[in-house]
Amino acid sequence: MNKAWIYVALTSLFELVWIYSFNTATTWWQWIITIVFIFLDLHFLTKACESLPTGTVYAIFAAAGTVGTALMDIYIFHDSITMGKLIFMGLILIGVIGLKIADDLPNKKQQEVSS
Repeated sequence: MNKAWIYVALTSLFELVWIYSFNTATTWWQWIITIVFIFLDLHFLTKACESLPTGTVYAIFAAAGTVGTALMDIYIFHDSITMGKLIFMGLILIGVIGLKIADDLPNKKQQEVSS
């Protein structure tokens, strides 16, 4: 696995951590931890963009944050789950997968031409 994809996973994870802490932090030290996770999140986001297409990285980052936050609301904060939420989360995932596939097509064609 490419190290850049590990950075994408870390930035997506850290995003969910600091979003969660926005809902739960009540003391100054909890807010300090939240700020540290925001900086870690942005650090790994920039590291991922150094090696991967920025559009793809940001699409995955935004989708993971959006879907992850919606699932966090449902499972941790006991928000209701609706068919509409499920459908639109599925559409987000389909869009991200489509972007990744579209990103790989020029690379695949270039490899076929050079071989």
